[in-house]
Amino acid sequence: MNTSQPIADTVLNSRAIEQQLIGQVTSDGAGVKLTRLFGPALQQRLDPFLMLDAFGSDSPRDYIAGFPDHPHRGFETMTYLIAGRMRHSDNAGHQGLLEAGGIQWMTAGRGIIHSEMPEQQDGLLEGFQLWINLPADAKMQPAAYRDVNRRQLPELVTADAVAVRVIAGISHGLAGAIQRPVTEPTILDIHMPAGSGFSQRLPAANTAFFAVYRGEVAVDGQAVALGRLAVLTNDPEADGVRMRAQQESRILLVSGVPLRQAIVQHGPFVMNTPAQIQQAIEDYRTGRLTSARPETPFTDPTGANHP
Repeated sequence: MNTSQPIADTVLNSRAIEQQLIGQVTSDGAGVKLTRLFGPALQQRLDPFLMLDAFGSDSPRDYIAGFPDHPHRGFETMTYLIAGRMRHSDNAGHQGLLEAGGIQWMTAGRGIIHSEMPEQQDGLLEGFQLWINLPADAKMQPAAYRDVNRRQLPELVTADAVAVRVIAGISHGLAGAIQRPVTEPTILDIHMPAGSGFSQRLPAANTAFFAVYRGEVAVDGQAVALGRLAVLTNDPEADGVRMRAQQESRILLVSGVPLRQAIVQHGPFVMNTPAQIQQAIEDYRTGRLTSARPETPFTDPTGANHP
């Protein structure tokens, strides 16, 4: 753990809560039970984020089968493990052990086939997986993978004793372990003591939301209960968000720059056009998913430029 003294993030005008979501219980992989906090129905509203899953169980039958080999193309994933151990392996020869407090950042790019399997026979397995879209001209980049353990994740403690683990982006002057271009995600794990307050500056145009996974927090007097996801308004007058916790609470706060491009998803593939999806399916069927390159450069159908 790398703990730093923070530079206070002063927020003069806080965003409000636009809506609250109750996740849907489902399963994925080989039967892993999880809660989908949001998925395809909100992809345009929560652009550049595509999906957020929460998982947590101390019953091995809920997770032991894991996520055997499966493909991806066109986006990135961030897996944050709160408790337990998971083993990653992929067709590029990468292997890594994800342990409590650490993250795995995977860029699927033009294609990857990987597995995520529990490295435990019993006990609690808990965490989140977030899918982040890639801009059109980056969807066919080579795949990449990185493990970041808990000791490598910078942390800060505010004057109100709020502990913040900075996974990505910047909080209170502290840069996180992950910095990504274009979408510029900010991902914070925030631990709030009872009676504490916390402020985070956010660009007005950025998408922002948070999930409460312990306790309860309030924004502008509106409470968000355990297990709920709160979407924050896009207010041109707001410079961030202020929240308070009447009881000990923990949240995952996420923000990023919208891509404003077409989103076409088919299971593990996220592209910009149906034709690109069909190509991904064909590449996977013929064994070319991870090596395929576009015959012509990919362009954003919206015409937006992405450096």
